[in-house]
Amino acid sequence: MLLQMLDYLGVAVFAITGGIVASRKQLDIVALLFFATLTGIGGGTLRDLLLGVPVFWVENEWYLLVCFVVSALVWYFAEWIEKLSKPLRWADAIGIAAYSVMGAAKALTVGDTILVAILMGVSTATFGGILRDTIAREPSSIVKPEIYVGAAFAGAGGFVVLVQLGAPQILAAILVASCALILRGGAILRGWTLPGHRFGTGSDPG
Repeated sequence: MLLQMLDYLGVAVFAITGGIVASRKQLDIVALLFFATLTGIGGGTLRDLLLGVPVFWVENEWYLLVCFVVSALVWYFAEWIEKLSKPLRWADAIGIAAYSVMGAAKALTVGDTILVAILMGVSTATFGGILRDTIAREPSSIVKPEIYVGAAFAGAGGFVVLVQLGAPQILAAILVASCALILRGGAILRGWTLPGHRFGTGSDPG
């Protein structure tokens, strides 16, 4: 039940981010619905296609209904949402925390390897946001120096490791989702980063 709720949460908060981007661009209700739905289900769709399993929202239309409800809420309450501190980035952070766990958990459920499970967690947590930013022609957080993919990796990797060590899935999910949210939250509030690659000190890459 907890993993199911994390899946719904991941869809909902990513849909919120898509709706916020559409609202900022003053798009119409249909475009906002498109952005919200695409962002909400994008990561999970990629996960299921790569795993070779039925796409989650095709089997369960509640995920689409979640996106529709979120779209309506953003449409009517966008001004209130924008009054919150960094609403887009915080919603994105919550989505990363939830989806990194759910992506890894689903890969383990269908019997894939540890490395595949971690990759599925990372891709599930980041792909929807990448799609959103690419279509909206916005700078993606994935190419910024602050921790973004690292938070998704911590969530997916931590979940897989704990489960392999025998920890209950519920406990593992709570712990690593919290860890991923803390890492991403630290990047938002404090600018936390990981060391960047240096292409030959003083050299000209051109």
